[in-house]
Amino acid sequence: MKISQRAQSIDPFFAMEFGKRAAALEAQGHHVIKLSLGEPDFGPPPAVLDAARTAVDGGSLPYTAALGMPALRAAIAGFYLREHGVTIAPNRIIVTAGASAALLLVTAALVDPGDEVIVGDPSYPCNRQFLSSFGAQVKLVKTDASTRFQLSADSVRANWTQGTKGLMIATPSNPTGTSVAPLELRAICEWARENDAWRIVDEIYLNLGDRDDAGRAPQTVLAFDDGAIVINSFSKYFGMTGWRLGWAVVPEGMVPTMERLAQNYYICPSNVSQQAALACFTPESLAICEERRVEFARRRELVLKGLAGIGLPVPVPPDGAFYVYFDVGGTGLTSWQFCERALDEVHVALTPGKDFGHCGADRYVRLSYASSRESLDEAIRRLGVFMDRLGG
Repeated sequence: MKISQRAQSIDPFFAMEFGKRAAALEAQGHHVIKLSLGEPDFGPPPAVLDAARTAVDGGSLPYTAALGMPALRAAIAGFYLREHGVTIAPNRIIVTAGASAALLLVTAALVDPGDEVIVGDPSYPCNRQFLSSFGAQVKLVKTDASTRFQLSADSVRANWTQGTKGLMIATPSNPTGTSVAPLELRAICEWARENDAWRIVDEIYLNLGDRDDAGRAPQTVLAFDDGAIVINSFSKYFGMTGWRLGWAVVPEGMVPTMERLAQNYYICPSNVSQQAALACFTPESLAICEERRVEFARRRELVLKGLAGIGLPVPVPPDGAFYVYFDVGGTGLTSWQFCERALDEVHVALTPGKDFGHCGADRYVRLSYASSRESLDEAIRRLGVFMDRLGG
């Protein structure tokens, strides 16, 4: 059987590969601390679980509309108004089978073979894989600590060509947990808009970003670029990873295209997950999610202090998500070697920079602090032992 060139060109998702290795060690009886995957340990708010039980007990769970339940689309619009002060018509909100399905629909709607798309390096690998699968020429633009590992308006302008059709930005970012400053993001979007290019902004971690001095949530790109396409998810802020539910906000003219694609690609999102997700937007559930966001900030401080204490610098402290991107260049190991040995010798699972692009791939390692403080304390202790061995 001949496998397509498309499938052969896709690299493994190394975070998942290290997850498999960790599972194999656990099967042998070892206690592995898994900091390789971005999966909150809290799970969803209790009301979400109650709503799911009610939905299942109700019996019949038919297909929903391809674009999602109207009540859920309206609830998401209400969330944007309440949290970000932005008014969005519910019909522009497309509920999807995870944020991955939102990316699938958006790239299918926008990308033709040969289109050049600018993406920062490092960045979440699946984003560029979706683009490549539809024939895009993904231009990975090198970033570094001076721009918080994010695209800047200067780097976008410097790498723009006549063939550039769009760009994709994640803010806050996976793997670095860093955000693009609103004024910088505005300048990037204005440049793209002036050049008749589309803008996809991954805001999956937006509501896990740090609040400003007035306690306000980070600004969505929709506050100043109503034509941008936003990708978001119930997985991270709401703790619903395995429920596979996300959404996109698209310009009104794209909605019929998105509907046709959704009908053909997966019919509709999960009925149970949608009914459960409605309970995310109660005052009680939102209060719980905010408490958890604050807890993630405490974990971040624990990890940053711990890594500094064992000689593993973090060039740019994160301001959102639940990742730190630390530098192993001083250890004499590549990031891959560091992650392999840390897993084998002290049973801490991490993700090498190779997952996220080419820039700094051998130098940086991603750590997810979505685990408990007790687990993080123990992981830092074990990594300290490992660093001592390397020093010896």
